[in-house]
Amino acid sequence: MKVTVVIPNLNGAGWLRDSIESVWAQTLTDFELIVVDNGSTDESLAIARSYQGRAGYTLIENGENTGFSHAVNQGIRLAKGEYVALFNNDAFAEPDWLENLVAAAEADPKIFAVSSLMIRHFERELADDAGDYVTLLGFACKRGDGLRAARYTKPCRVFSACGGAALYRKSILDEIGLFDELFFAYYEDVDISWRGNSFGYKNVFCPTARCYHICGATTGAVRYNPFKSVQSGRNSILLPYKNMPLLMFILNLPFLALGYLLKAVMFRLRGFGPAYAQGFKEALKAIPRLDKPRFRLRNLPHYLLIQVWLIADTFRYIQYRIQRARGIT
Repeated sequence: MKVTVVIPNLNGAGWLRDSIESVWAQTLTDFELIVVDNGSTDESLAIARSYQGRAGYTLIENGENTGFSHAVNQGIRLAKGEYVALFNNDAFAEPDWLENLVAAAEADPKIFAVSSLMIRHFERELADDAGDYVTLLGFACKRGDGLRAARYTKPCRVFSACGGAALYRKSILDEIGLFDELFFAYYEDVDISWRGNSFGYKNVFCPTARCYHICGATTGAVRYNPFKSVQSGRNSILLPYKNMPLLMFILNLPFLALGYLLKAVMFRLRGFGPAYAQGFKEALKAIPRLDKPRFRLRNLPHYLLIQVWLIADTFRYIQYRIQRARGIT
């Protein structure tokens, strides 16, 4: 089997059926679909159950919200496909989405993840995500967020694939490990892509793999809410600490500390200061439980490349903020 598509679901009654139907309508038909329900209390569980008995369909029912990472890991462990595609329950794929993702991955066996062009569902001239990147300040950012989708027509290498609509090579997942369940939600896709970079694999952006995304439909936050603030507070600390070798972390610590200070001020101004502080405290408790990859001397060139990316993407972020401040899309 070529691909296993995994859709995690939590109370997605308003959009789950359309999301599933967009997957069944793919031009590439050699795939199976696994929906993982994370304790839904709305009609979306009944919608997911209505597909049972269809060939190539599996439903996993969790009695509670176990988090994005745990849910997709359940799907990955059952996957029969050569590739695993993760797809949000509030996203809707173009018919050739999966075919184009696979074609991009098969161009190079060193490609680990392929990121889609995610477009805002209700503002279809604007991009939602064209791959993710990380700055020296520890900010994980969506490339192209709120900018014209027409800007993103060329395939390229990216730091990270967005797990809302991405394809992963199963053999590399078997090698480097699955999603870190300590992250629960947010940053877990950047974490696994960072791990892939550290091992010398590539993450790429495929502009022809297009889908439309209702931003924040599951968490109820287009930008921020208390839940997202806690997750951001925790995971923005865990991400660099876990993935940077010790010396790299020490050298970058002044920039990271500045980033955490800026975020603390930002969240406080938006009324989420206590939630962000809670996430910070949770990070300190979680650090001893992190499965930090051990330093490998042979990966030194990859660590150096990542450091260059962090520097370059800091300037990318500054340029992006200037564009948005000027109202440029």
